Amino acid sequence: MPLNVKSRRKRGTRITVTVLSGLLPVLLGVAILYLQAERTLKQSTELTGEESIRQFELMLDNTAQAAQELLPLAGKNCNDVKLALREQVTRRPFVRSTNLVWDDNLYCSSLFGEYQEKVNPGDYTQGQLWLMNGNPVTPNTALLVYRLSEGNKGALTTLNGYHLSNELRLIGRKTLLLLQVGPNWLSADGKVHEDALPALPVAQSTLTSSRYAFTVAAGFPEGETWRYMRSEYPPLFSLLMFFGVVSGSIGHVLQKRSMSPSREMQRALEAAEFIPYFQPVVHGDNKLWSGTEVLMHWKHPREGLVRPDLFIPFAEHSGLIVPMTRSLMQQTATLLAPLSASFEGPFHIGINITASHCRDLALVEDCREFLSAFAPGSVHLVLELTERELVEPTAITLLLFERLRALGVMIAIDDFGTGHSSLGYLRQFNVDFLKIDQSFVAMIGVDALSRHILDSIIELSAKLDLGIVAEGVETEEQSDYLTAHGVNFLQGYLFGRPMPGAEFIRALSDH
Repeated sequence: MPLNVKSRRKRGTRITVTVLSGLLPVLLGVAILYLQAERTLKQSTELTGEESIRQFELMLDNTAQAAQELLPLAGKNCNDVKLALREQVTRRPFVRSTNLVWDDNLYCSSLFGEYQEKVNPGDYTQGQLWLMNGNPVTPNTALLVYRLSEGNKGALTTLNGYHLSNELRLIGRKTLLLLQVGPNWLSADGKVHEDALPALPVAQSTLTSSRYAFTVAAGFPEGETWRYMRSEYPPLFSLLMFFGVVSGSIGHVLQKRSMSPSREMQRALEAAEFIPYFQPVVHGDNKLWSGTEVLMHWKHPREGLVRPDLFIPFAEHSGLIVPMTRSLMQQTATLLAPLSASFEGPFHIGINITASHCRDLALVEDCREFLSAFAPGSVHLVLELTERELVEPTAITLLLFERLRALGVMIAIDDFGTGHSSLGYLRQFNVDFLKIDQSFVAMIGVDALSRHILDSIIELSAKLDLGIVAEGVETEEQSDYLTAHGVNFLQGYLFGRPMPGAEFIRALSDH
């Protein structure tokens, strides 16, 4: 059944869509926050790297100045210049020792005085810096040696690794910070490593000094992005959860709206899925076709053909019955109007209307347009007023029926005796026909009480000079009984089932 919500979409699917609707803004928000956190951390490592470069360059400036002042003393007797070497160590806070070199031989040291050691320029990155893991005095203690040379002369100044590692710790308190000089690199724990510089998992930034031959790498350990988000974004996570609940609720409401009967019928109306079916009406005496009742069927794309009793009540409740009837009348005129010139006598065409049609005068224009499509005098339009809703005799309603009668439109009370209709209808709306409900016809020869009611309706219509149509005639016994009691018109499966337009037109040519 197309109006059954469960058949439209299974409960599990609805729950899944609702959950996804709620999760989507949360996941998108988390992704955006994650990218923002990465960006913030990247900016942090860049700033940290720049600050460490600046601090290390200040330290090296200090050692470079000492080397520049000592270089002119290279080549002189060690005993004559060793006080000058020690003076530089005393004056410069970051300088640990000073040395003089002649022809790549270290011959004078602030620590030992006269000293002999071969100097290999290849140990120095760009001939300038060498990060070494200690010396004979302080083994396994990081030293950064600065070399300045000019011809045979040379000066070496060493920077205490303690200052370097201390800067790595202080500047990079929340950051992993590494100092690389040539193939070796120094970590914040003061250890010199000779293997390749490791990749830092999060937001790594690598900066190289423009003045000295060293590089600084800054980054964060694995999982730092999530840790940062947990510490910095709790209010935003709460807001995302709120948006998720709102989005899920909206998704749930939209699904309910999309699955509502009125929504489905609105879609079907726009897709022209409501089509006319025609059931013949015959004369009671000779059983020749006198007209047809136009029944609305729903040609659903998945459910197939749907009977009117399964969707008309929803259409009436939603107010869509009016445009649906208008569409039905237009389709009927398109199918039957080309044949109207060949009709023998006025052909009765019955169209069902409800109380919803009686609230304004739009029906008058619909009927005028319908009749104008046919040859003049070839059809009688009969509006069959159903009894599911009570029609109030307001000024608009009375004016509506007055104008319909002026057009030549006839009025029938459908399913008389089963709904809201009363004798007041017959007086107030100037009715032309009564249609006997099939429930009374089905009881012919079966139930005496129903037969008496049926006889009373037939007698009433005769006294009021109203035409009478019996619906639901399925047996010869019923047909004979109704004919014997003077019923004008008969309708039912005995004379023809509801049929689509093309089939009805073919059958019409044989009658």
